[in-house]
Amino acid sequence: MTSAVQLDFLDLRHFSAQHLRPLLEEESALWRQRLRWDYRNSASLVLQYVESHLLSGYVALDQGRVSGYIFCVYESNKAVIGDVFASRHGIDEETATGVELQLIDRLLETLQHTPGLRRVEAQLLLHPHGMHREPFERSGFQLYPRLFLEMNLRNIDPSPVLAQDEIEWAGGGRYRRWVASDFDLAPQVITSSYAGHIDSEINDQYLSASGTQRFLHNIVRFPGCGIFEPEASWVLADPSDHKLYGLLLCSRVSAEIGHVTQICVLPEFQGKGVGRKLLELCSASMQIRGCEAITLTVTEQNLAAVGLYQKLGYRVQHRFDAMLWFRDTR
Repeated sequence: MTSAVQLDFLDLRHFSAQHLRPLLEEESALWRQRLRWDYRNSASLVLQYVESHLLSGYVALDQGRVSGYIFCVYESNKAVIGDVFASRHGIDEETATGVELQLIDRLLETLQHTPGLRRVEAQLLLHPHGMHREPFERSGFQLYPRLFLEMNLRNIDPSPVLAQDEIEWAGGGRYRRWVASDFDLAPQVITSSYAGHIDSEINDQYLSASGTQRFLHNIVRFPGCGIFEPEASWVLADPSDHKLYGLLLCSRVSAEIGHVTQICVLPEFQGKGVGRKLLELCSASMQIRGCEAITLTVTEQNLAAVGLYQKLGYRVQHRFDAMLWFRDTR
């Protein structure tokens, strides 16, 4: 296939998991190569949804062969673009990117002409910053560069921070590992922490308890962002244990890599070393559990968080884009 070949674009719901499996296997290999993530669990989840015809999107066909796909999910009056990928087999990166750009164009046109749809979000973690910006900017999206950081765990000594499972905090309360009942306490700390924060512009799930519960459900109970590691997920709880001041959730995204899926601290407790302590506890926990590195993502504009991560030893490995469009109803 070359860039001059005319592709056919068909509704994703016309296809089965069998049609897309080779493409998802190729994409999983690219996740491993670029980000050191084992994407196979996520790919299996996507294929389950494809088989059930629950995803909206398009498939690119080159002479009848599936060469790319894009999908989104609807949440009330919002759509979230989950992924776009085109095969690199037999073609160069520029040509594959061209297929992805055409897929994005078709989906954005569909979404922006969907009655009642007021918001579209996308975070294309796999793809480098700027690669797909043109169709999004042409369609009126705001772009937010984000950073993918990694810290080497091989040389840290976990013993100073893991001498005990619970650690008293001088400000009152204690650090402890995540327990199942924290699922009900977490939404309040997340929504309060992200009020007015740039990340709540990018992901509006942070703005409501119901949205936060969906977010937590995807992290804790589904393998979409790795396998949840409760033993490496920590909270700072008040003395009564009925409220959280801060939390950090961690998943394992491959046998040797952990990933911080969420970290937040109530505004009144920020600047007191809580975030740093949660990160240290998580890193030590994952090192003991056999991981050689830990990763996280952060919005580039969040300078305070970026500075903290870099002081702790995180280094930027990859830069990608988050995109947002909302319908002006004025």
